[in-house]
Amino acid sequence: MDELTVTDNRADGQFEARDRDGAVLGFAAYVLDADAVVFTHTEVVEAAEGRGVGSTLARGALDQVRASGRQIVPLCPFIRAYVARHPEYRDLVRPVPDPVD
Repeated sequence: MDELTVTDNRADGQFEARDRDGAVLGFAAYVLDADAVVFTHTEVVEAAEGRGVGSTLARGALDQVRASGRQIVPLCPFIRAYVARHPEYRDLVRPVPDPVD
């Protein structure tokens, strides 16, 4: 896979994986909560599937969230599975509060 850059497109509420020509090969959509980035959906363009774009995107997005001091809520199955496979990111997951009786 060619060199990818992961950027936070705040206007569109998504992290984007771009190739060296600037083409978006994948995105991880999110909404901001008070103290967390809530990941809702991740998608890679069909032509780039199976080439590591999703993993590069997840790693880059999670690294940027860590640098911002926020936590994550991984509603997106891809991000949730990525964190499960990479324990170094588990500390970013915001704990779910116990239900109130």
